[in-house]
Amino acid sequence: MSAIESVLVENRVFPPSDAAMKGARIAGMPAYDALCREAQADFEGFWSRLAREHLVWTRPFTRTLDESQAPFYKWFEDGELNASANCLDRHIGTPVEHKTAIVFEADDGAITRVTYRELLDRVSRFANALKAQGVQKGDRVIIYMPMTIEGVVAMQACARIGATHSVVFGGFSAKALHERIIDAGAVAVITANYQMRGGKELPLKSIVDEAIAMGGCVTLRTVFVYERTATACNMVAGRDMSFGDALAGQPVQCAPVPVGAEHPLFILYTSGSTGKPKGVQHATGGYLLWANLTMQWTFDIRPEDVFWCTADIGWITGHTYVAYGPLAAGATQVVFEGVPTYPDAGRFWQMIERHKVSVFYTAPTAIRSLIKAAETDEKVHPRRWDLTSLRILGSVGEPINPEAWMWYHRHIGGERCPIVDTFWQTETGGHVITPLPGATPLVPGSCTLPLPGIMAAVVDETGKDIPNGSGGLLVIKRPWPSMIRTIWNDPERFKKSYFPEEMGGTIYLAGDGAVRSTDRGYFRITGRIDDVLNVSGHRLGTMEIESALVSKTDLVAEAAVVGRPDDLTGEAVCAFVVLKRPRPTGEEAKKIATELRNWVAKEIGPIAKPKDIRFGENLPKTRSGKIMRRLLRSIAKGEAITQDTSTLENPAILDQLSEAH
Repeated sequence: MSAIESVLVENRVFPPSDAAMKGARIAGMPAYDALCREAQADFEGFWSRLAREHLVWTRPFTRTLDESQAPFYKWFEDGELNASANCLDRHIGTPVEHKTAIVFEADDGAITRVTYRELLDRVSRFANALKAQGVQKGDRVIIYMPMTIEGVVAMQACARIGATHSVVFGGFSAKALHERIIDAGAVAVITANYQMRGGKELPLKSIVDEAIAMGGCVTLRTVFVYERTATACNMVAGRDMSFGDALAGQPVQCAPVPVGAEHPLFILYTSGSTGKPKGVQHATGGYLLWANLTMQWTFDIRPEDVFWCTADIGWITGHTYVAYGPLAAGATQVVFEGVPTYPDAGRFWQMIERHKVSVFYTAPTAIRSLIKAAETDEKVHPRRWDLTSLRILGSVGEPINPEAWMWYHRHIGGERCPIVDTFWQTETGGHVITPLPGATPLVPGSCTLPLPGIMAAVVDETGKDIPNGSGGLLVIKRPWPSMIRTIWNDPERFKKSYFPEEMGGTIYLAGDGAVRSTDRGYFRITGRIDDVLNVSGHRLGTMEIESALVSKTDLVAEAAVVGRPDDLTGEAVCAFVVLKRPRPTGEEAKKIATELRNWVAKEIGPIAKPKDIRFGENLPKTRSGKIMRRLLRSIAKGEAITQDTSTLENPAILDQLSEAH
């Protein structure tokens, strides 16, 4: 066991507080265990009960799970429902109808509130606009939108008429957009003239035009353009329609179209390390069930809560915990257009105070960058704002290192808010391993235990269980309703990527390494399988080395670790480090690099010492804050950068990171 794991297991266990347990849907570990036993004893009955209790069906299902064509599993197949109706119509005639559904804060601070009734009217009008242009059930629609109410409306409107949406993050390039339009066979694109981020007006429609000009978009008929700003954009006659024109005269009633539970609700493309993007396809019934359930279980959502997930709708987190989950649960949520550092790095804390946010869900990358800002500028330290409205904190996107967890716990949660460190993926549709705020004792750096009904395990390359305390491959042994159904237009790639024959062809391979603690059986994610390094025959998780570096809290603000080929050891550890001081050069850089190597050796062991340490003012990230690790691998290998860097927030730092110490 590493030094880090020893500290985690032995010294930092936070039991759920009385306040967290009081009124929680799952209060205490006995309640969690009871649900797990129910799932074990009657797997299909467990999921059937939940689907009947938490979804509104227009035609009830009679079959829960069809495993006859595994791994192409089907759930609730003969049932019918509509996702938009389950998010909006179900609340009409209840107290939720006139409750605020979305509090939208624009980049410039302007605030707009819409109730569930008003949101339903907006969605219905836009659904009618889509139908007027010939969009119908089964069609695919690309959404390339800013983080606005209209983005959520566009997604819900597609679902309302049975069209399958595919959201493309607004920071992606024309080439990426072009690939997705063609692969999905989209009949329409919903976009905006511009988006506002960090006080800047950034183009969207011109990128759509560029993508279409690349050719091959033969299925595309209509481009809907939301006028986010007053600045004009190019409009192509006969193809492009402004929102104003499209919505003119459209009624606020649009009956939701029932679809089969297995009807594709959306396709969301994820980039593989090689090859074209993978179109992850999700089914309406199972996905929506899990979006609703995890809002209730993981976030223990309550009628009085104000929920804020900071993710963009271009990612799966924005799908499940902005566009669908909060609305299905009848919650009030904050939707934010801007970035956490504009006009300064106190923006998140200011917004929590302003909107009385009680459940806050963000990424470790954002937390670490705000730690750095707070420690260098007292004016943006969270202690300046009233954060006492917070009840639950969440972390998403990557494992959160223990030091960032502790800062989050202390400075944002006031040492009273449980942190739900959620592990899940685009492919899982929602949380699969996570603490429950009213039940699970928390361990910083661990996502703890699987949710009830999720049969997760750590295995070797043949699918055989590995003893706790030993690292292996994370798998889920039984299907679950919100799992990926296939890769759009590529079922063979789906099977090869997620259900390898060497494991029997029916076990879901998450693509992540994991280890379970020897005392509690808690899961800790060690990194992507291709991020598990083999150094002189020793398997090292990149996340573990990153955590060791960042635990040098007096010196390191952020770190990313990749492997590179090495003639002596097979692979060498290469660390990219951002310090809490100006970027060092020359002898100072060598001295600090030696100090960090010794620190890693102390925390994990000499074998984990980085061979290369490279310093930068920042790490290469997309505008959404995601570290582009493929770029780091190329830099570590000394390769020329040939990948698309159009989504990078800070391309200048690539040259800084090429210098090894």
